[in-house]
Amino acid sequence: MRRYLYFAVFTSGLVTLTVELTASRLLGSYFGSSNLVWASIIGLMLIYLTFGYTLGGRLGDRQPYERTLYSVMLAGGALVTLVPTAALPILRAAANAFDQLQMGDLLGSFVVVMVLFILPITLLGMVSPIAVRLAITTPLEAGRISGRVSSMSTFGSFIGTFLPVLVLIPVLGTEMTFVASGLALMAVALIGFGISQGWRTAAVWSWIPLVTVGLFLALGGGPFKVTPGQVYEIESAYNYIEVVELDGYTMLRLNDGQGVHSMYHPTDLDYDGPWEQFLAASFFFPDMQTEDVERIAIIGLAAGTTARQATAVFGSIPIDGYEIDPEIIAVGRRYFGMTMENLNAYAMDGRWGLYTSDELYSIIAIDAYRPPYIPWHLTTQEFFLLVRDHLTETGTVVINVGRAPEDRSLIDAMVTTLQTVFPSVHVMDIPYTLNTMVYATVSETGMDDFIQNYLELQADPTTHPLLLDAMALVIVNQQPLPEPSIVFTDDKAPVEWVVNRMVLEFMLSGDIEVLR
Repeated sequence: MRRYLYFAVFTSGLVTLTVELTASRLLGSYFGSSNLVWASIIGLMLIYLTFGYTLGGRLGDRQPYERTLYSVMLAGGALVTLVPTAALPILRAAANAFDQLQMGDLLGSFVVVMVLFILPITLLGMVSPIAVRLAITTPLEAGRISGRVSSMSTFGSFIGTFLPVLVLIPVLGTEMTFVASGLALMAVALIGFGISQGWRTAAVWSWIPLVTVGLFLALGGGPFKVTPGQVYEIESAYNYIEVVELDGYTMLRLNDGQGVHSMYHPTDLDYDGPWEQFLAASFFFPDMQTEDVERIAIIGLAAGTTARQATAVFGSIPIDGYEIDPEIIAVGRRYFGMTMENLNAYAMDGRWGLYTSDELYSIIAIDAYRPPYIPWHLTTQEFFLLVRDHLTETGTVVINVGRAPEDRSLIDAMVTTLQTVFPSVHVMDIPYTLNTMVYATVSETGMDDFIQNYLELQADPTTHPLLLDAMALVIVNQQPLPEPSIVFTDDKAPVEWVVNRMVLEFMLSGDIEVLR
């Protein structure tokens, strides 16, 4: 019986971490995966576990029986199973609030969903102290038994850290991960009833998993979001991926949906976004022609918008696109015309892909936002040294950086870091957006040569108009270089700190209406 207690505690620890990580995925699809969301989830889960430890200790002393433990586990498993059924209607309303930028409704939805986790997580927290009370038969073994119960719970939590991310969510999806976790916990509880109370008692309680699964099948399921124009959605190991079609334009949205990561139209290539601004990168050097752009790397390929535009402007030059999520690459090929023979799409991290590449590039485009963050390892001095080593003598790196209307601190830090590696840096703001393009060249360059190149290309009837439009925007919207700021390094790159402060100040300022 004691061995089975240890197994029950192990399962409880496993399910607890599985629920926590799956909750982050469930919420991330609607509220994003910022550090603020993660901190809220982890912090509140710890509070709920604290309640559980306290209540479990008291209940274990008052009712030190096996049926107490397995009743708690059975109830906890049932509630875990029902989480997605209860949460999805609220989350769909949250998705609509996010699209409409109704921040009060959005915050309310987040609070309500987090409240849904109070009971299941509190019940899971009660398991270990009850098990300790049941396992101890003499005070002389109290320390050993407590340590063993804690170790089994922690080991279960260790397994639960990797199981949902590597196996359950990619194979089953977020909703079914909750269901499978809840059913596993209920199965362990029912077996525990059978061992301790008799199998007839276990059979009596078997209606609970049947009812919870029935409720899930009757009330749950369906699409994660009901976005107008949605044509496809899928969960990958990295993202919630949504494809939306409006007015003939196909758009790729990830996770919370704030930000369009790729666009496609069968006959139109100009989308008034950041993608085409990467095309202008090489023309800060004097006497540049389109044929001088020989190879491009794109870190943050997404569904290939920039790659399609670059192929149209520069011809079928080799393009190496790095996209960490293979499902996004598949979506790009299926919905976004990402079938160019000159495009080599690699499903890997961009920094590692560049490190292992033997190629030199005319342009290295970095568009690896996961709103509102750039992955910190793509912002550091060491990374930009790697980038410089993979650029030709007339090579340029260009980065899409976010900002707030009155806060350019992230841009200032990025420019300062780039200036430690590259002799010239140029900045332009994309009109009517919160996007800024930062260009850095391997040798000294100036706007005079850029303007001259624009005039010569404008006079050439073979120049693609998309390139001319991109260059004209750079000329009109160039910005002065900022005062020196922080230098990001592999040792210290507080990107999240900078962005968190920027986002909070932006939300509190009342300027969020500018995003409409």
